[in-house]
Amino acid sequence: MDWNQVTHGLLTALGIGLLVGAVRERQHGGQHSLQAGVRTHTLTALLGAAALLLGQAVFVAALLAVAVLAWTSYRITARQDPGLTGEIALLTTVLLGGLSLQQPALAAALGVVVAILLWAKAPLARLSREWISDGEMRDALLLAACALVVLPLLPDTAVDPWGVLVPSKLWQIVVLVMAVGMLGHVALRAVGARRGLPVAGFFSGFASSTAAVAGFGRSSRAAPALVLPSVAAALLANLASLLLFAAVIGTSSIELLRATAWPLLAAALALLAGSALGLRHVADETVPQGPARSAFQLRHALMIALAIAVVLLLSEGLRQLFGQAGALTGATLAALAELHAAAASIAALTASGGLELEQARWGVVALLASASLSKSVLAFASGGARYGAGVAIGLAAMVLSAVLVTWGVTV
Repeated sequence: MDWNQVTHGLLTALGIGLLVGAVRERQHGGQHSLQAGVRTHTLTALLGAAALLLGQAVFVAALLAVAVLAWTSYRITARQDPGLTGEIALLTTVLLGGLSLQQPALAAALGVVVAILLWAKAPLARLSREWISDGEMRDALLLAACALVVLPLLPDTAVDPWGVLVPSKLWQIVVLVMAVGMLGHVALRAVGARRGLPVAGFFSGFASSTAAVAGFGRSSRAAPALVLPSVAAALLANLASLLLFAAVIGTSSIELLRATAWPLLAAALALLAGSALGLRHVADETVPQGPARSAFQLRHALMIALAIAVVLLLSEGLRQLFGQAGALTGATLAALAELHAAAASIAALTASGGLELEQARWGVVALLASASLSKSVLAFASGGARYGAGVAIGLAAMVLSAVLVTWGVTV
């Protein structure tokens, strides 16, 4: 028996009992009740550790004994406190005391988590009952199901004769789009409307930068004083889309992401600089609409995955017929409508060896140029000449930055 390890485990159990007990004591110390406090939790943690030292049978007996005592206490206090938190915390303390002998670091970490959960009773209650709406809870559960239930069940091998459609990879894109939509929704809720158009623009870009460009264009047409702030918001939406663009590339081909990291960074800095110029004109009273009722649209994420699958097959078919030039042409044309689907096709073809890394690097730049062209046309159509010119100049600066850095890297 390693007495150093035993001593470490017993001290860990002692610390866990004191920590959890202190939280329970502060929550119920002033009440005349039988709630377990510092001494009880400390003793039960040490009981769990000592019982495990004597053997598993002794530990099970000690756990059952504490469970009986907790049940007896619950029957006495059920009228005043019908919750089971105190009793479950007591049993958890015993288990963590036993775990301290085998995995002291894990036991200590779990002890801290338990203490935080016990202490945050009121904030967690407000979060679940007041702050989170039914729609947001539904979206969170749907996201969890897609990520933790559906994704592990999908095969990691291609299901088409050309080896480009991998169900797990396509579903990762769906989960990614949903996750960034949820993140943007939560962040916008947390920041609130006071931050104005910049926050609304940036987080709306995670859902659809094309829709953001059109939406801010319509807003600027209705309120000419907001033209420059709307341009800034549209460029920030494209910055968010660029971040998602990089994430989609990295999901399919980490090598291509590394190869295009500097051009993408230059493009992001150009968008950031352009948006900063417009934000100088944001008035204090500028207030965007609140966050959408839904954090994300599953249909939108599925449509992106479907578009990616179609573009992958189209690009592979053109590559089979016309070589790498055909694949790049197909992806570039697809980027006029859906940038991220085209990015996934380029990255997947690069990962499978269908495209050389050098060709794919320039293909990424071509995708940015193609998407920027369609968005610039949309900006002129939705927001008029001033808004359209501002968005077009910002997007052109993004593409030019990516071209110059790519050219400098390849020379």
